[in-house]
Amino acid sequence: MTEIRTPLRRLPAQRRSAERVQRMLDACAGILDEDGYDGLTTTRIAQRADVAIGSVYQFFPDKRAVAQSLALRNLEEFGERISARLAEDDFADWSDTVGAIIEIFVDMHRTVPGFRVLRFGDVADVNLLDSDADNNAVVADRLRRMIVETFDLRDTPGLATALAISVEAGDAVLKMAFRSDPDGDPAILAEAERLIHGYLASHIEES
Repeated sequence: MTEIRTPLRRLPAQRRSAERVQRMLDACAGILDEDGYDGLTTTRIAQRADVAIGSVYQFFPDKRAVAQSLALRNLEEFGERISARLAEDDFADWSDTVGAIIEIFVDMHRTVPGFRVLRFGDVADVNLLDSDADNNAVVADRLRRMIVETFDLRDTPGLATALAISVEAGDAVLKMAFRSDPDGDPAILAEAERLIHGYLASHIEES
């Protein structure tokens, strides 16, 4: 998979510009929590971030690009949290990371502004993270690279397929958990972990 291209029209060259861009992303997250993607506009982003509308267009062509940058920030934070957890915990096997990954996702859903609406971008576009791959494929690719490096695994097509299926299945069940409970139904969250861990463990046995 190719590296994800930035949606920014231009990269902020100075600290003040970078901070302004982050304020725009924070504003985007707040609006998403309040009114969803349909309620998001560049004008509202500018007002909430306390910047001129021209500043928004200086860096972003439209609201989709702002949402894309926020989704990428979510993905980076997700990856950083997982990397830290992999480094600090002694997992017996790579399939045992499932519970930790789900726990991180659930915590972000509960605590990170905008995440419960946008997550990794599907509310805006299923190809928001990368025009050449759907959002779940991008997440699965990021997880595969971390797991291969951490556990010194052979990077095989079978592993990539197993993780892609796991992410798709997990996404569906986790959406179900949050539909019935804004904090995530504990019983469904537990079933999501059991489902995915069982599948990956069987994949290891067959490999």
